Amino acid sequence: MAENFRKRKEENELIKRFEDHLKNRTPFFFELEAFEEIINHYLDLGKYVKALNAANLAMDQYPYSSELILLKAQTLSNTEKYEEALELLDQAENFQPADAEIYFLKGSIHSLRGNFMEAIREYRKAELYTEDKDEALYSIGLAFQSMEMYDEAIEAYKGVVEINISHEGALYELAYCLDLTGELEKSISYYRQFIDSDPYSQSAWYNLGIVYNKLEKFNEAIEAYEFAVAIEENFSSAWFNMGNTYALMENYPKALDAYRKTIDLEGPSPEVYFQLGSVYRSMEQYELGLKYFQKATKLDTLYDEAWFGAGKCLEAQEKWYQSLHFYNKALKLDHENALYWKSVAVSEFRVGNIVSSIDAYEEAVMLDPEDIEIWLDWSYIYYDQGDYDKAIDLIASALEESPDEPLYFYRMTAYLIAAGKYKEAFNYLENALILDFENHTVLFEFFPELETQKALYKIIEQFRENNH
Repeated sequence: MAENFRKRKEENELIKRFEDHLKNRTPFFFELEAFEEIINHYLDLGKYVKALNAANLAMDQYPYSSELILLKAQTLSNTEKYEEALELLDQAENFQPADAEIYFLKGSIHSLRGNFMEAIREYRKAELYTEDKDEALYSIGLAFQSMEMYDEAIEAYKGVVEINISHEGALYELAYCLDLTGELEKSISYYRQFIDSDPYSQSAWYNLGIVYNKLEKFNEAIEAYEFAVAIEENFSSAWFNMGNTYALMENYPKALDAYRKTIDLEGPSPEVYFQLGSVYRSMEQYELGLKYFQKATKLDTLYDEAWFGAGKCLEAQEKWYQSLHFYNKALKLDHENALYWKSVAVSEFRVGNIVSSIDAYEEAVMLDPEDIEIWLDWSYIYYDQGDYDKAIDLIASALEESPDEPLYFYRMTAYLIAAGKYKEAFNYLENALILDFENHTVLFEFFPELETQKALYKIIEQFRENNH
């Protein structure tokens, strides 16, 4: 603690001395390491103009320093001056042709520009000179993946894992690519090879658990995670993933235990609080769910899923005004999320803000026109107000998106009967019964009158007899 404080104090004094020089033009001389510290300080803060200014002054003093050239190139890259950055890196390569960092940065710039094959060429050079060959291969894998060349990406990620089985990024991307190519099942034997050669590799067991989880083989996933934590009891990621698997299995008490163990090991995090909130919500313990979702948002105010989860807990308790507050927080962070718009629409309707509800449904349906619930709930607003023609028009639009959806045919039947258009209604009813006979009971919700129900039942029974 004291050591960190001393370092921070020294850094602050160095920055103050540098900024005094800029302001007052006082004579100065800084060691190369001091310049590197100053530039990195500004880069960490995202103050790229100041970083570039410092890099220029530094290079006046140390024009052949490859470290400074790299820092200046990084700064130029951060400000999207890619051509200038690459020119500088070409100079650095002339001075230090065996410096892997030059090729890593060149590769990164080419990737940012979408020139992935050029990036791969640079990463291959980096691989020759770096001790971190896993990082070079990982970057190559990401470049291939960006080009949707998944087989080549898989080979690169496998290379990473063979060097460093604990490389979380490569393991995650490997599982993702194997899943995309339908090869996930085959990868089980791949991880088993690592376990056969080293049965006490907690990373191998952990990643085998991830694969089983993706394949929805939950019991096998739990078993693999249990081996991982038996080997390394403090393996917090394995405990967290075990919690996720138990949650998917709806074994909520064990999920809660695993998440609490994760917190014991690594302290609170928004992700773990979010998962705790999700489990309590699934258990219908909405107050506890709300508590943990709010804890997640306190640690990460930009965690839109946690704001949304809090809204869901309040909606379940029919606290519509409060739920709307949380949904709007989520929506502000992710404006393109159809589910958030739909939830806002429901809450707006419940508090009587009909116009706002309709606006929200309109946004939701533009983002996800195949969501059946959006069309049904939106059209119901007009039906509820007695505006049957608008309700009918909306379901007609829904049928254009999904022409074989039986629920739309049943709903259209209900709206047409309400509008007194019986002949059209019976045409839609016939189509609905052909598509999904069992679902005909949804009609009775719209017509509580016994006489209407009897008439509908008679038509439905007649259809059944004629079609058997």
